[in-house]
Amino acid sequence: MIAAGIQGLLFGVRVRVLEPLFLYASPLALIAGALFVWRTIARQRKFLSLVPASRRTQLLRDAGTAQGTVRGTALGLGAMLLCIAASGPQCGEKTEVIKRSGVDLVIALDASMSMLARDVKPSRLERSKLEVSALLDHLKGDRVGLVVFAGEAFVQSPLTTDYAATKLFLRAVDPSAMPQQGTALAEALRESKRVLEGGARTGAGKAVVLLSDGEDHEGEADKVAGELAEAGIHVYTVAVGETAGEPIPVVDARGNVTGYKKDGSGQTVLTAANPASMRELASHGGGLLLSRGGGDLGLMQLVDELDRMQRGELESRLSIQYGERYAWFAGPAFALLAFAAALGDGKFRRRRA
Repeated sequence: MIAAGIQGLLFGVRVRVLEPLFLYASPLALIAGALFVWRTIARQRKFLSLVPASRRTQLLRDAGTAQGTVRGTALGLGAMLLCIAASGPQCGEKTEVIKRSGVDLVIALDASMSMLARDVKPSRLERSKLEVSALLDHLKGDRVGLVVFAGEAFVQSPLTTDYAATKLFLRAVDPSAMPQQGTALAEALRESKRVLEGGARTGAGKAVVLLSDGEDHEGEADKVAGELAEAGIHVYTVAVGETAGEPIPVVDARGNVTGYKKDGSGQTVLTAANPASMRELASHGGGLLLSRGGGDLGLMQLVDELDRMQRGELESRLSIQYGERYAWFAGPAFALLAFAAALGDGKFRRRRA
């Protein structure tokens, strides 16, 4: 990794090594080559000690240490150069201007108690979190903010390209932490508009995606969506849940269901998604209802919609680019290793015709 690399100046040229561990191991290759040469010489001496001097010319005519010495030297140098190549050496540098562009998106997530209903597995809220997280994995250069709402709305995360941080804030969303229950869609849209206008950048497309079951307890959502459309902000909606109605579970601290929510007369409260109102809301906001299919909420359709929007410049920065130099060492390393593999034992001698 670059973070673990080393860099400095060599003869006035900036040099960087990405994997210094291989560089530190390169002297071991030379030591291994030297041991190979030492073993060759020691074996030759042992042979000589076993044969009388008068018989060495006949019995050890082709014996010698020349090929073994060259072979060990080539192996040591080749392995050392291979380690240097594996360390990722880079030298020289050039400066480039990198520009990033994208759109501004606010995700407005319903965190009311009705989102605990389990007509969508594992629950409406948890399914929404999973799909928002998957959406973040597909965004590149887009700034994302997170607005959470129930009876009132607040900013959970400002506009940022740090998607990992956004995921952390997303995981922390919990209906039990909401100060006021309800489903204030209009207030969620107003808060989303404030986030987008507060961090606006020139030329960037703006969008809000609203994930909710659509049970609006305050009204005015269509009117506010129209105001966002007039301000150039597209409103997309996702209807979470089934239309048949589902009881709202009451869970303990461990997440176990201990019962279901009751009204004042003791009847079980049922919550049903309202895709018709969510579609009408998206129509007023100049967007569309992201319909689901195959068990998902359809949120990934938003990726194509964002690609069609005008993308504004997010940032321009200078980047230092280093030139890769591993080939300078890898080529000679393979040549030396191939040469060593072709050698045998004994001394060099000219082939007879």
